Formats: sequence, C-alpha cells, structure tokens
Amino acid sequence: MFPFFKKLKTPVRKRCTALVAAAGSSNRMGGVNKLLEPLDGVPVLARTLQALERAGRVDEIIVATREEDLAEIAHLCHTYGISKCKKVIRGGESRAHSVMLAALEAGTETELLAVQDGARPLVTPELIDDVIAAASRSGAAAPAVPVKDTIKRVREDGSVAATVERSSLRAVQTPQVFQADILKAALQSVFEQGLEVTDDCSAVEKLGKTVYLIEGDEANLKITTPMDLILAEAILRAREEQA
Repeated sequence: MFPFFKKLKTPVRKRCTALVAAAGSSNRMGGVNKLLEPLDGVPVLARTLQALERAGRVDEIIVATREEDLAEIAHLCHTYGISKCKKVIRGGESRAHSVMLAALEAGTETELLAVQDGARPLVTPELIDDVIAAASRSGAAAPAVPVKDTIKRVREDGSVAATVERSSLRAVQTPQVFQADILKAALQSVFEQGLEVTDDCSAVEKLGKTVYLIEGDEANLKITTPMDLILAEAILRAREEQA
C-alpha cells in the first residue's frame, strides 16, 4: 500500500509546447537570414530545434517564421529529423505577435509554453529541461546570467547620467517558460494597451506576475551579428574537444 501512496504523490509532468520565435528581420547580419546561416555546417535554427528535440520535457514544437521562409523551415525540420515540430506558421508584425500566434496553435492539453529564440543555437537540452521544471513549480521561469560589464545610464546627448549598480542585474536568456494561460493573458494585455516589450518575461511582469530566474549558461548566446557566429563556432569547437 505504501509504494502506491508514494506513486500518487509523485508530481505529474506538465505537457509543454515550445514556441520558437524565428520571424526576425536579421537587420544586423548584413541582409542574410541568420537562422539559415551555417554553424559548423548546420543551420543556426536547426541547432536550436535539435536541442528542443532532445529536451525530455518538451512535447511539441511550433515555429513562427517569415512567410517567405515557411517552406524552407518546414524542409529544414524534415531534413534534421525534428519530429516534435507539429507546425510551422507565419509570424506576426513583432516578436510578441509571433509568439502569440504560435501560442494559439499549441495543443489543447498544453499546460506550459516555452518561448525560445530561434537564434540561440547553443542552448542545451539540460538547460531547457531545468527551466521547464522550474516553471512547473512557479508558473514562470527563465534562465539568466550575471552582467559582467559596467552599465552606464546615458542622456540623449550621450553623456553619462549614472553608473548602475550591477550586482543585482541579470541578462535574461531563453527559453522563457510560463503557465500557458498566464502567457496568453499577458500578451493579450500588451496588445490591448499598445505596449512594447523586449521579451516575454516583461509581458508577464506587466500582468503583475512574478518571474523566477534560474542559473543560465554564458554559452547560450543569441546570434545577432556576424561576430556572434564566430564566437559560436569557437564554443562548439571547445565543446567537441571536451566531449
């Protein structure tokens, strides 16, 4: 009887859908689509999707991309065996809009939504699972790393207004994971009020919800400029040498 009682007390794993934001314009990449750029021979987006595919707590994947990239992204998922990818949809006018459109496509049994930047190809399945586990307990969680540089607040003319105390500052990464109804309500509120947010945590915070941060990974960088690709290649080589 006792083992059966323990079994009843074991928390049930919550079903999680990963929403991949892949509809950006790549303005700082010199006109090329950064998500399709090769990273050690594999497209940036494919590496991101492979990590989500291997994450044990991710049940399905939905990718929001530009209309002109729909067919190519769908083909990429097939080529690299991303079996969890259930839909590739057209993104919106902004990142938040794209995430909302993807969230509406999630399965009805989805309890958690994990928002992942398509341009973070070095995210690990372990980090993904850790954040999802944290959100399962708290309702909203994200990975973050301490800020290492000195941060200045500046005036419009470029002069320094103040030096910000960095000990309490964190640089937030993805995946950012939320209880499904919380994220949908937060994004809907942002749209109705005409607010601009820089990430999904910001939308949830504006709703009055608490977001909990867990330890991120400094290697989990976002590809924004050509220099980031060079750095990512170096990190991949270092990982291969350590393996």
